[in-house]
Amino acid sequence: MTNLSLRADAVGRVAALPTAPREPEAGEVRVAVERCGICGSDLHWFLGRMPLPGVCPGHEISGTVDGVGPGVSGWNSGDRVTIEPIVRCGECSRCKAGDYHLCRSVNLYGVGLPGGMATHVVVPAYCLYRLPASVDYELGALAEPLAVTVHALRLADVGPDSTVLVLGAGTIGQMTIAAARHLGVRRIGATARYAHQRAAAERLGCDEVLSPDQPRMSERPTVVIETVGGHTTTVADAVQVIDAGGTVVITGLFEDTPKFDPLTMLMKEVRIVASMVYNRHGPASDFDTALDILATRGGDLRRLVTHTFPLTDAQHAFETAADKSSGAIKVMLEPGARS
Repeated sequence: MTNLSLRADAVGRVAALPTAPREPEAGEVRVAVERCGICGSDLHWFLGRMPLPGVCPGHEISGTVDGVGPGVSGWNSGDRVTIEPIVRCGECSRCKAGDYHLCRSVNLYGVGLPGGMATHVVVPAYCLYRLPASVDYELGALAEPLAVTVHALRLADVGPDSTVLVLGAGTIGQMTIAAARHLGVRRIGATARYAHQRAAAERLGCDEVLSPDQPRMSERPTVVIETVGGHTTTVADAVQVIDAGGTVVITGLFEDTPKFDPLTMLMKEVRIVASMVYNRHGPASDFDTALDILATRGGDLRRLVTHTFPLTDAQHAFETAADKSSGAIKVMLEPGARS
């Protein structure tokens, strides 16, 4: 079996290298990767803003089961899947409550464990979600970032009476718009810096697309979802523009401590919530909801995938994803393709 796995050689340098394939052990499944998205967090280490990963990166994964370990039932070779890349103990009180993302033993494929920027990845069977018939591999790889946005909106308890402002129009920002529309939010605004981001936000049903320098909607939002992170002023902006009693949810990865006006926050009794990946709340997980959205709005969401490269051309893929003037929103790798 030919196996390639991406390695980060240095800041700004990645390469696909031959690696020894691994057979699935008890409870595990091997997946032949069809698509793997480049996440904003991947760009942080590529650009030198976070330590380089010591393992193969990639956590936005879709593919086909091609090996099943002992004790695994319900999965067979050829099954089309996406992967929820969280490993947990399954025994602690948080895991049993569905909050496995807060397990003290939590780990993530593509961060602490070898991920999906490879021709094959081996994961526990509980990480697999079956792709609906209408969801192909390209859409399937969007399930992970879409689940991030579902989780953030659920933490804010959005509904038909909510007015949501999304700060940022990258992949997470765009998917927040789609998820908010799916969840019945009454009015949605978003900030967008580039023309292609503005156009994508409007296609997904955004009512108001604003400049990041003037993020004020025509009415004060009850919920603000922050998706930018970095060195931005988005938390301060959110506290300023949100309605009294509103909720700010932070999903962006900040590289320093964000500043904001605590007096304004206090006077308006603003609630600030951090949102970390996804979990299961009741019978449906955030991944289940994400797959429902993909099955119903796949045509719109597919247009967010602006570039696809073979794994062997990963350097070009990362450079394109890092350069927003390229028109990039979501850049994907296709491990089975050759340049």
